[in-house]
Amino acid sequence: MRSPWWAGLDLRALRHVRGVLRRRGLELTLVERRPAETAAFAPLSAEDAVGAGLAVIAPELSAPELALVELMLREAVLDVAAALADRRPPPPQDGRRTSYRGIFGAAPAMQELYDLLERIAPSESTVLIQGENGTGKELVARAIHQASPRRDRKFIITNCSAFNDNLLDSELFGHRRGAFTGAVADKPGLFEVADNGTFFLDEIGDMSPALQVKVLRVLQEGTFTRVGDTETRKVDVRIIAATNRDLTGMVASGQFREDLFYRIHVLHVDLPPLRERRDDIPLLIEQFLARHRRSRQKRLAPACAAQMLAYPWPGNVRELENEVERLVVLAGDAPIISIELLSPRIRGWTPAEEPEPEPDTGSLPAAVEALERRMIGAAMRRHNFNKTRAAEDLKVSRRNLIRLVQKYQLEK
Repeated sequence: MRSPWWAGLDLRALRHVRGVLRRRGLELTLVERRPAETAAFAPLSAEDAVGAGLAVIAPELSAPELALVELMLREAVLDVAAALADRRPPPPQDGRRTSYRGIFGAAPAMQELYDLLERIAPSESTVLIQGENGTGKELVARAIHQASPRRDRKFIITNCSAFNDNLLDSELFGHRRGAFTGAVADKPGLFEVADNGTFFLDEIGDMSPALQVKVLRVLQEGTFTRVGDTETRKVDVRIIAATNRDLTGMVASGQFREDLFYRIHVLHVDLPPLRERRDDIPLLIEQFLARHRRSRQKRLAPACAAQMLAYPWPGNVRELENEVERLVVLAGDAPIISIELLSPRIRGWTPAEEPEPEPDTGSLPAAVEALERRMIGAAMRRHNFNKTRAAEDLKVSRRNLIRLVQKYQLEK
């Protein structure tokens, strides 16, 4: 049989199943169609009961034994389906791309991003990626590298805000033995390690002026010296820099060198925050559910999905993925993820459609009423207007809560 189109999938989650079968002298096989001979079989898709799936061809097994094997395969097939979902992007919507080299999204801003990356990647020019925390700057840098002529070379990453000045100097450029206390041997820097490849300098806006000079020299001449050394070394490195800071403002205030700014600003990529592409949230949720699920597929309860769609996600895609992973873990074996599992900050968030009236600062009773109304309204929305749960949350009796809800006209 020819190799199926899913050949090469990393199916580590199926090792246990394979081990159980092999102890009985049985082999697990990925097939394109249900076998004609006697076999235990579980399809990959519920819509195609005889299509692609997992099979154990075993005519020597009795019908009850085959049924037991099929039960095991029905659990195992979810791992294959999830692996395929991670490997293959969702189908395009109205001709739009939904992904680009591990970046997901179908919003107009993402279409523009994909087109820009395809033009940028083949060049050797320096790239500056700007965007809020959590928008995927490292993911974009990696995509540029993977689509570039240097794709078979190293892709090196360092975060400039993770080290103090001296440590970052040694990390980037290396040091000579005896250059400082603890330098017991010569050490190459990351620029040397990245030679002929791509070097991603994350949070370059946090780099000190002294180090900015040394990085500028690498960009201009391709040369540098290790800490404590006099030998000039030469490298061929493509630099991709990223920051969430306003470099233009930092240049104006003298915090960032103007000549370095223009050196790294040859090609510029500006990543949109998630709040500016809200239509991508369902697509991202489905992707992250498939990526982080454990033993079985899961989906969000309608109330949970609605709250996640309404939430502004100030931490952007990173915050969304972290929340989905948390939900999958907390849901355990349950196939449906309820709204109660959402993080309190998300579950309790309410849109500021109508600004709360400012309390009369000259009247304590008015201020107390304003606070009471706000807290009760938030609790009611947090618990989908379930008065019993809202009362428990607020530590008041249900009867008292009903009275206050009527007083403040907070019914749904």
